[in-house]
Amino acid sequence: MQILPSEFLFPYIKHYLFLESGEYPYRALRLFSDGNTGMVFLFNQGRLSINHNQYLPSSFLYGQISHFQDLSLIEKASFIIIVFQPDGFYKLLGISARELRDQIISTQDLFGQSAQKLYDHLLHLKKSTDKVNTLNNFFYDLALQRKSPSHNLLPTVLRHIAYKKGLVTVEQIVQYSGYTERHIERLFAEQIGMGPKKFGNIVQLHSFLKLLRNKAAEISLTTICYESGYFDQSHLIRAFKKYTGVTTSDYLNSTNRLAINFMEFKDGAD
Repeated sequence: MQILPSEFLFPYIKHYLFLESGEYPYRALRLFSDGNTGMVFLFNQGRLSINHNQYLPSSFLYGQISHFQDLSLIEKASFIIIVFQPDGFYKLLGISARELRDQIISTQDLFGQSAQKLYDHLLHLKKSTDKVNTLNNFFYDLALQRKSPSHNLLPTVLRHIAYKKGLVTVEQIVQYSGYTERHIERLFAEQIGMGPKKFGNIVQLHSFLKLLRNKAAEISLTTICYESGYFDQSHLIRAFKKYTGVTTSDYLNSTNRLAINFMEFKDGAD
């Protein structure tokens, strides 16, 4: 289930996700980039590990993902994931996105005891609406403490890239914004955690995934491949495998998709 934050938080948070894992005692999961960072709360008896040996805390933040991450889940679990805007966490805390890239950080390391209080509060709430209100209040207080610059070029550029479905070159971004390529590259590295070219590639991939998810039976994969701006199916296959680690067929047939970029492998498929 996907729920929007309060309107005040739109510049920082894209949406909240409420997810449930499968019933099996062990699940192989995969997370790949959607161009956003996130904060994860893990409930019930579930234990989440990375690289099959490092157990993650019950609440953590992940930075931009340069390569898909394989996770293991023991026992059934429920998740709340706060999906930030691409530059949302930078705007909330002023922490360089470059430093967070490919990092997983305990929320207590960032927020101290307030993170544990938030987790405990969410744990004891039953209704999703009450949980959303609690999250809204937490991030509202953070946003009030952090004043964003009065003029920030990046949100306008990000909207332009989204409008173009990722099909925009760095040179075109320079022309659109009026800023130098060096300045654009620096902004993306500091506030998003990846360069504009790679960010555009990820937006393009997710434009394809949106079409794939809503594809009518009579529409071919080739058709939506071209609609997403890929030269041909081989170009799509290479890009898809690079970012997800699986083929489009495996993605559709061998995984349960908890979210568009967070999947649970079916038995024997990982």
